[in-house]
Amino acid sequence: MIDRRSFLQDATAATAALALPSYVWNQQTDLSPIFAEITKRHDEAVQRLQEWIRQPSIAAENRGMNEGCDLTMRMLRDAGFQQVTKVPSDGQPGIFATLDAGAPKTLGLYFMYDVKQVDPAEWSSPPWDAALVDKPGLGKVVIGRGAVNQKGPEATFLAALHAIRGANRKLPVNLVLVAEGEEEIGSPHFPQIVRRPEVLAALKNVAGIFMPSASQGLDGAVTITFGAKGVIELELVSSGEKWGRGPKQDIHSSNKARVDSPAWHLVQALATLVSADGNDPAIDGFADKARPISAAEQAMIVDAAARLDEDATKRLLGVQHWVRDVKWQEALELLMSRPTVNIEGLVGGYTGPGGKTILPHRAVAKLDLRLVPDMTAAEALAALKAHLQKRGFGDIEVNMTGGYDPTTTPPDAMVIRAQEAVYRRWRIEPIRLPRNAGSWPGYVFTGDPLKLAAGHFGMGHGSGAHAPDEYYVIESSNPKVQGIDGAVRSYVEYLYEVARTR
Repeated sequence: MIDRRSFLQDATAATAALALPSYVWNQQTDLSPIFAEITKRHDEAVQRLQEWIRQPSIAAENRGMNEGCDLTMRMLRDAGFQQVTKVPSDGQPGIFATLDAGAPKTLGLYFMYDVKQVDPAEWSSPPWDAALVDKPGLGKVVIGRGAVNQKGPEATFLAALHAIRGANRKLPVNLVLVAEGEEEIGSPHFPQIVRRPEVLAALKNVAGIFMPSASQGLDGAVTITFGAKGVIELELVSSGEKWGRGPKQDIHSSNKARVDSPAWHLVQALATLVSADGNDPAIDGFADKARPISAAEQAMIVDAAARLDEDATKRLLGVQHWVRDVKWQEALELLMSRPTVNIEGLVGGYTGPGGKTILPHRAVAKLDLRLVPDMTAAEALAALKAHLQKRGFGDIEVNMTGGYDPTTTPPDAMVIRAQEAVYRRWRIEPIRLPRNAGSWPGYVFTGDPLKLAAGHFGMGHGSGAHAPDEYYVIESSNPKVQGIDGAVRSYVEYLYEVARTR
C-alpha cells in the first residue's frame, strides 16, 4: 500500500516542477529531494517549534523579550540568513535579516516574536511546556502560547528553508525579513524599525511581502484576504483627581450619597461611544471616511457565505447568535465592512472575593477600535478625543498604547496570484474575502513610501490565538487538514511559485 504522505509528496513534486523559469529550471525542477528532506527532518522541525514556544516573550509584561529576540535571531541564522541584525527602537527591538541566494527575484517576510499574555490556570496543558497532545478529530497537536500565532507558521517556514538547503539546493528567491516584538501591543514602534535607511533600501527591492500563517479550516478550505482592518488599542482612565469631582483615594461607599463616582462617570462615557445595543460605533466623525464595500467585494462575500460553514464558525467562537440575529451573509458583510468599538476589559475598585464597600477613586477601560479603509488611526483617535470633550467627558484620559492603519492589496498582485496557484495545485479553490477582520501592521509595507503588495499564506491548521489551549497541528488525523510536514511543503512550493510568477 502506498503511504498517503509519500503519495502526496510525489504528486505535489511533479506538479510543482511545471513551468519554472530558466534560473530554477536548470537546477531545481524536481522538488522530491526537498520533500524527502522534510520527512527526514520532521522531528527536528517539531523540536525547533517547541523550543521557540518554551521561551516566553510577552511585550505587554516585558517578559523574556531580549531572550525571545536573541532566540529568533539564532533560528534565522540557522535557517541560512547570512545577515541578521538586532534593530533598536524606543520599545522592544526588531530584527532585520537578509538571505542572498543570487536569485533574480526577492521576497519580503514579516515575522513577530512576541505573544499574548496567559493565565496558566485556564490551560489544560501548561502554556510554556509546548506539549504534544492527541486532540480528537485533529491528531497530534502542540499546545502552547504562540503555537499558531505566530511561532508555529514561522517555525514551519524556517523548516522549509532547512529542507531546501538540506537537499543541496539554492533558494529560488532571495529573502528580506523584518521582525518585531510588539505586534501583540499594537506595534507602536514598528515604523522606527522598517523606516531605518538600510531596511527601507532592502525592502524597495522586494516583489511583495508575506506573513506565514496556518490558513486551513477544519474542512481543509483556505481563505485569501486582500488586506486587513486597522486597529487602535487604548485606555480610558477616569479619576477623581483628573475630573475634579469624586475622591482622590478610595473612600467608604456610604459616601456615594454625597460624592461623585469616577467609575460611573467612565460607564456613562463608554455608553456614548456606541448604539444602545452596544453594536454600532457612535463616536462623532469616527467612520466618516469608512469606504463602503464595492460590488466586487460584495460578490466575494456572497460566494464566501455559500462556501463557509456558519454552524462550524459559531461552534468555534462559542456563540449562538450574530448581532441583531442577522443572517450568515450579512454577518460576514459586517465582519468585512464595519469599524468597531470594543471593550477588552474594565477595571475599577475592588475585584477580589466578597465585597469591600468602597467608592473607587479610579476606573479604567481598555478598548480596541477596528478601522476599515479609508480610515486612519490618527483621525480615529482625534475623533474619539473630540467626542469625549464635546459630550462632557474631556477629563477622561485617552492613552493610546498602539495601533495602525488598515491595509489593502490588489487581488491581482503577484504574491496573491502565487498563493492561489499553490492552493489550486493542492486541489483547493481558495475562498476570497476583501480583508481580514483582525489586524497586523502591514500598513508600513503597503503604505508610503514602499507601496508593496502584502498577504498571508500557508497550509496547516491551528486555533486558540489569544485564548487558552492555543494549538497547532503537527500530525493530522483529519484527511482534509495538513500537519506540519504538509505546511512545510506548501512554503517550499510557494517560494518556487513566487520565482516563476510574473
